[in-house]
Amino acid sequence: MRRIAGRLAVMLALLAGAPAWSEELAAIEGCRLVPADWADGDSFRIRTATGEEHTIRLYGVDCLEHHVSGETDARRLRSQRRYFGITEARPEAAASVEFAKQLAAEATAETRSVLAKPFTVHTSFADGRGDGRFKRIYAFVFDSQGRDLGAHLVSKGLARAYGVARATRAGESGNDYRERLADLQLQAAKRGLGIWAHTDWDKLPIERRLEREEDRELRSAIDGAAPPPEGFMLDPNTASRDDLMRLPGVGEALANRIIEHRPYHRVVDLLEVEGIGPARFRELKPMLRIE
Repeated sequence: MRRIAGRLAVMLALLAGAPAWSEELAAIEGCRLVPADWADGDSFRIRTATGEEHTIRLYGVDCLEHHVSGETDARRLRSQRRYFGITEARPEAAASVEFAKQLAAEATAETRSVLAKPFTVHTSFADGRGDGRFKRIYAFVFDSQGRDLGAHLVSKGLARAYGVARATRAGESGNDYRERLADLQLQAAKRGLGIWAHTDWDKLPIERRLEREEDRELRSAIDGAAPPPEGFMLDPNTASRDDLMRLPGVGEALANRIIEHRPYHRVVDLLEVEGIGPARFRELKPMLRIE
């Protein structure tokens, strides 16, 4: 009954031209890419065959930030550079931030090339906002040949296997999909493809250690900071990643896991999320509500 209700919700949403929340993935065929200056490899605008437009965020993959417009974007780009081991020690990466943006542009160009012909989107219209200012929906995208765009970007070394994942329409679980992407990433790294061609392997362990240390330091500072203001409330079904990270003790990894487990029918359902035990749940519960 729940599966039928979910499928019906998606059908009604498509007929009305508006997104709906459902646990079912709808297959939307005949989509086209909409040119946009802000688009990058894993986030872009699409138009369906019936004329509706949506901004897509790919499941399970993370491309380098192409357009850095604020401190949050800059911090994410630094984290991404460290993950791939792009350091200033490499001659071609003397200006490592700008060099990373060039590599990000390659992922953007690849996405545009792969999606040059009509493609298919699988989505449940789950909210994919990182920054609360920009509305996006999570989706799997398949090109005209049936290739998974996210898996393709990872296999080309143009994205890392990272971020929110979920079960596919083919029956693959979210964890299995994540592991498959991780295997493709390992192959791309071994072959030195894409971004991995510029990895400083000697420096990579140091760069990743620095990132972990800074994450712990930031987390400690946040945990020790004043709690959110009185009356601060979030709906865990619709809050953006950045808004979830305003909750005490919630970093990016936990925020992604909260997003992965959507939708929640009751606040207590958050206890099913790894990293939210009874003590943390009691702390968060007064700041959460299901609307």
